[in-house]
Amino acid sequence: MGVNIRPVRPDELVELVALCAEHAEYEKLSYQANGQQQRLQAALFNQPARLFIWVVADDNDRLHGYLSATIDYSTWSAAPFVYMDCLYLTASLRGQSVGRQLIETLIAFAEQNQCAEIQWQTPPDNQLGIGFYEHIGATSLPKARFTLTRTSRLWQRNAA
Repeated sequence: MGVNIRPVRPDELVELVALCAEHAEYEKLSYQANGQQQRLQAALFNQPARLFIWVVADDNDRLHGYLSATIDYSTWSAAPFVYMDCLYLTASLRGQSVGRQLIETLIAFAEQNQCAEIQWQTPPDNQLGIGFYEHIGATSLPKARFTLTRTSRLWQRNAA
């Protein structure tokens, strides 16, 4: 199968949201569709864009993966960096160098935006992903990620 890596188009957001749900299932996380398509539309296509997504499309323009990123800013280095939020490929494309091509696309994006670093995270049980990231020369940092949501006690107490 031939693949093409390119920015996502507005008419592909339904298919992209389905891939996001598939990605969540792969990582054994819950996913609820609740208006993501409209919010992604705004984040991707309003100016300035807040989110950047590249998709992996086959010869028939069906999507088989995606990479999403934002540009963030580091206090410690006092410089912008690219944050890779998601990298997902369907099972048929894993191990086919498509992930490397996506990372190379992201490196070019980082260079275009004067970012000297790309950061991301992956679940500790994603051995396939960790092996890939180590293979391309990425290093890991010992950190834990936390999420504070609107349903947390502190958030609700402060919102009242």
